[in-house]
Amino acid sequence: MVFIHGGGVSGWMWDRQIEYFASKYHCLIPDMPEHGKSRNGLPFKIDETAVEINKLIIEKSNGKCVIAIGFSLGAQVLIAMLSQKPTLIDFAMINSALVKPVPFAKALTKSMLFAFPLVRIRAFSNIQAKSMYLDGEFQDIYYEESCQLKKDAFTRVMYENMSFMIPDSFKNATGKILVTVGEKERRMMKDSMKEIIESHPNSRGLIFPNIGHGFSLANPSSFNATLEDWLENNGVRDNTDDTFQSE
Repeated sequence: MVFIHGGGVSGWMWDRQIEYFASKYHCLIPDMPEHGKSRNGLPFKIDETAVEINKLIIEKSNGKCVIAIGFSLGAQVLIAMLSQKPTLIDFAMINSALVKPVPFAKALTKSMLFAFPLVRIRAFSNIQAKSMYLDGEFQDIYYEESCQLKKDAFTRVMYENMSFMIPDSFKNATGKILVTVGEKERRMMKDSMKEIIESHPNSRGLIFPNIGHGFSLANPSSFNATLEDWLENNGVRDNTDDTFQSE
């Protein structure tokens, strides 16, 4: 079971999932380039990160069933992983992946640099953290990692995120795919979920009611139960519609 974190955080965002699943699965929680413990490594690129995580899976899986869960930036990486190695992953849970490129992404990314110094202000960091359902110890870790973030890394991550598109080869992935989004997320995120589903014949969609960006952090127990139910039953429920609500 491989957990791929979102942008601006690192593997610790999956702590509640690891606590729940580690007794049943061999869990891998890589830190992507320029995040967490990989902060001083290679520059972040979605495609290159996908290559490296696929290599890690091949090295560690020993022919066993592979389950991959990605959130936000990590969900984009997961789509790239499925596109590069279509038969490697048996179950993929794609959470809140943006696949609708933002117009003028490069110019917009540069304009966001004016606000970059704010990430080192604790009050601003706490507001950002709460928007992602981070509290307590997670807020402290988020602030510490934000203070270490470099401008060029921020620019790369934001541009990769805002310019990502679904590769043509994504449709060739052979595993089961669950695509999720929070009911309170922006319209482009819901449109992205629809596009992912339409791009793959073996995918299903799930909308988490009354939640924004970050269901695994906002309600870990419900997220874990949803993932477990899907793995055990090949879907939360048998619906004729492509999109269904979690209980």
